Amino acid sequence: MKTLTYYITLMVSLVALTSCENEPEKITKLSDYNSYLELVENDALQQAEEDLLFWENKLEKEPSQYPYLAKVAASHSQLFTISGKIEHLKDSEKNLLAVNERTNYDNAGYLRALSRNYISQHRFREAKDLLVKAKANGENIESTYKMLFDVELELGDSASAHDYLERIKDLSSFDYLIRLSKWSDHQGNLDAAIKYLEKATAMAESSNINSSKEWAYTNLADFYGHAGKFQESYNYYLKALALNPNDAYAKKGIAWIVYSYERNPEEAMHILNSLTENYQVPDLYLLKAEMSDFMKDNQAKMDNTKTYMELAANPGYGDMYNAYNIDLYADMDNEKGTALLLANKEVQNRPTALSYDWLAWSYYKNGNVKKALSIMEEFVIGNTFEPLVTYHLAVIYKANGLTEKATKLKPELESSIYELGPVLDLEISKI
Repeated sequence: MKTLTYYITLMVSLVALTSCENEPEKITKLSDYNSYLELVENDALQQAEEDLLFWENKLEKEPSQYPYLAKVAASHSQLFTISGKIEHLKDSEKNLLAVNERTNYDNAGYLRALSRNYISQHRFREAKDLLVKAKANGENIESTYKMLFDVELELGDSASAHDYLERIKDLSSFDYLIRLSKWSDHQGNLDAAIKYLEKATAMAESSNINSSKEWAYTNLADFYGHAGKFQESYNYYLKALALNPNDAYAKKGIAWIVYSYERNPEEAMHILNSLTENYQVPDLYLLKAEMSDFMKDNQAKMDNTKTYMELAANPGYGDMYNAYNIDLYADMDNEKGTALLLANKEVQNRPTALSYDWLAWSYYKNGNVKKALSIMEEFVIGNTFEPLVTYHLAVIYKANGLTEKATKLKPELESSIYELGPVLDLEISKI
């Protein structure tokens, strides 16, 4: 009897130990970030609104002073960043068009400002056209080269992007280091991407420019998350919030850690609910829908999906939410054709490996698995290292009977569960 009791106790201990080992270590604390969720006033928003009013009044009194148009545009751009309201981005565009018309599209600074606005709207071809004019103008050419790197990368022209990166090479430059980091990530070298961004972050801290530090902290937090360094990721999101308590990106990042790593969707939803009270951008509701799906709350999933669709239907967004819409519509029986149309449009807008992946996924969802595979083989494989693309590839391999190839991708997918999220965790187990 004593021996039986011993073995039962041993087995219970082993089960408990295994259970503890499988549970992720909790790294977040409500006390760390709760004060940021309960903010009443947004000082940055108030300041931006005051700036806008100031410059609008100046322009009204002196309409011939066209530089005021650029100031009004900058205030609207800042308000878009803070509030997420697309109307501010469109108002910024309107004023930037006016100031460029006044200067006959021959002022490099104004051309770059309008190009930056178009980049935010995912109008990359138009952004490039403006930068080509700014390049011909020659004024402050390095700033134009930096933006041309950004745009060429978004358009899938890696060779041109690398050429512009070489033209601005300067390891003592924050702007160069963050682009070198982006290039390294594009090449699939996450370790190098982190190394260069860490150097850029140290530089931002040394210069003590809050906007640069905040940008560096949130982007470094992202990279640390991709690398499985969740504690470091969390710490840097908190550092960003310490600088700007209303940083929506940092709050969303913490919500993702709580949801995807700690598997606590209720608390993650609490964070997002506080965020969407004053910052309503469509994709946050898709994330809410995903969390609701994981919690098996079908009504909440439908409600959040509906809110996303209503917000994203605003014509001001243009093509900004194409990828999200493709992913959503591809799973709807009556919208699969729409997903394919949007995917073809996205390839025309920006022929990157990611765009071709969405095209292949749309063909797969429409039942044309051979076409999906041919697109993957011609345009995607070896050209991007995104986990979601790898998941799509594995599913498409399996649909084409290439089970061995699909199975070989499983270890890579299993190591990317944090990025892909809990909902896809179950799907990956079926591959």
